[in-house]
Amino acid sequence: MTVYFIGAGPGAPDLITVRGQRLIERCPVCLYAGSLVPAAIVASAPAGALVRDTAPLDLEQIVGLMAEADARGEDVARVHSGDPSIYGAIAEQMRRLEALGIGYEVVPGVPAFAAAAARLATELTLPDVSQTIILTRTAGKASPMPPRESLEILGASGATLAIHLSVRNLGYVEAALLPHYGAECPAVIVYRATWPDEEVIRTTLGEMRARVRERKITRTALVFVGQVFAARDFSDSRLYAAGYAHLLRNAGKKRDRQVPR
Repeated sequence: MTVYFIGAGPGAPDLITVRGQRLIERCPVCLYAGSLVPAAIVASAPAGALVRDTAPLDLEQIVGLMAEADARGEDVARVHSGDPSIYGAIAEQMRRLEALGIGYEVVPGVPAFAAAAARLATELTLPDVSQTIILTRTAGKASPMPPRESLEILGASGATLAIHLSVRNLGYVEAALLPHYGAECPAVIVYRATWPDEEVIRTTLGEMRARVRERKITRTALVFVGQVFAARDFSDSRLYAAGYAHLLRNAGKKRDRQVPR
C-alpha cells in the first residue's frame, strides 16, 4: 500500500489537482485535516471508504490509522490544505512511516499564496519593483522561528512578503517591517482565500492592525506586504518585447509559428 500526501489547494473544491482528486476517488482510506480542508473535497471518496477528520487526533493516532491501513493492504489519501511542502507538517509523518517501512508519495497542490494572488489579480513579481517573493511566518505556540529568519532580517530585502499564520501577530509584523517598508506600503490581508466566506482587506502597513481588528479576523488569513500591490507605472518585462531575441523568436523578424494539432 501507499500513503499519498495530497495537497487539496486553498479551499475551493475545484482547485485540487486532477491527480489528487483521482487518488481520493480510489483510496479506501481518506484522512483529511478538517479544520482547513472542506468536506466537499473528500466527498468523492469511494463508497464504504473510511473517511476521517484528523483535526482532533494527535500525530501518533494519525500514524496509527495509516499503520492499520497498511496491515489491510489499503492505500491512504492523506489530504492537507494548500501545498503540503509549505507548513504542511508532513515531514514528521513521513519520518514515522519510514520507520514502519510504509511507502508514501507526495502530490502537490495550489498553495494559498498563489490562490490569494490570483483572487487579487496581482503579479507578485514586477520589473523594477520586486523580483523576489518571501514565504514566511512569525513565531507561534506551535513553532518558534529561527533568529536568522526574523522579519527584521527578511524585511531588509524589500521583497514581496507572504506572511502565513501571523494574523494574531500584526503588532510585531508592523514594528519589524516599518523601518524597511514604511507606513504607507501596501498590505493586503486575505482571509480564507477561495472559500465562500473569503474576505479581502486592502490597506497599508501602518493601518492593517486596526482594519483587521474591525473585521474581527483572528485566524486562517494570509498577510501580503509589498509595493507590487500598488505599482502602476512599472516597466514592461523584456520577455515579449519586439526587440528581444531568444531561441523561438529572432529580433526584427516576424515568423508565424503553427502548433501541430
